[in-house]
Amino acid sequence: MELMQLNYFMEVATSQHVTKSAERLHIAQPALTQAIHRLEAELGVPLFVHKGRNIRLTAYGAYFLKMLRPILQELNFLPLELKAMAKLEDSTIHLNVLAASALVTQAVIEYKKTHPNLHIQFTQNEESDVYDICITTVFPGKENFQKEKTSSVELFICQEKIFLAVPNLPRFEKKSEISLKDMEKEKFIALSGSRQLRSICDTYCKNAGIQREIVFESDSPSSVMNAISARMGVGFWPAFSWKRPDPRSILLLEVQKPVCSRDIAITYTRTKKDDIHVRLFYEFLCGYFKVYSGKQDFQSLMSKSN
Repeated sequence: MELMQLNYFMEVATSQHVTKSAERLHIAQPALTQAIHRLEAELGVPLFVHKGRNIRLTAYGAYFLKMLRPILQELNFLPLELKAMAKLEDSTIHLNVLAASALVTQAVIEYKKTHPNLHIQFTQNEESDVYDICITTVFPGKENFQKEKTSSVELFICQEKIFLAVPNLPRFEKKSEISLKDMEKEKFIALSGSRQLRSICDTYCKNAGIQREIVFESDSPSSVMNAISARMGVGFWPAFSWKRPDPRSILLLEVQKPVCSRDIAITYTRTKKDDIHVRLFYEFLCGYFKVYSGKQDFQSLMSKSN
């Protein structure tokens, strides 16, 4: 069955008059009659019977009409639905957030204030390459990220200092910096081994020649923050990806030996035909990270985004 045949049948079944249907369809009456006959031959049942100058549906024809009407309605709406999907996709940004999720969330909230119709979808999948923008972190200066920029990929790298967070106890309150070697006997709170920040911090400890005693670990940054605040131990704390702690319970000490930092990389892949929404948000997100790294002021960023 061809779609044109089905539409012809619907018209004739509605008007029950071949001549009038041919005029509405702008085809010759013999051509319409032949199309109906071919459809009946393919189905193996009569769909119409003649009654005077008009025609009437048979029981087969009435059943066929009943079942066909919703199908054709769906088909007629399909182009509109596809256009709506395409329009939604054009205004949807797919983010793969593997680092600094709290800061990225803040950036999205700020951006949505002036771009309320934009749709942003979050994923956290290290194996996926289906995204418009990916935020991840690596050990500083790692070469594979420096080579990432191509004609279809843009790359922004922001360096973030990593502090050592300690409970606000008398032995720490007069310190502003610390050596990792001096903390070897402390109990540590850590992110789970699957997190990228954990891998970077493990590397710094290895380079400092210390073996940490980890008494609590979690894949949730909030749980790590709360455990340090509860004086269960000390832990690494990225400078701006995590919120600033309450100094009454947690102190941030700058690590001097070795100097601890990480690179946060934001990659923008041109995957859409019309990617203006992605580009504008990518530029805003890079600016947002610059604000928190102290390289741009917030008012300047917001004026650019508007």
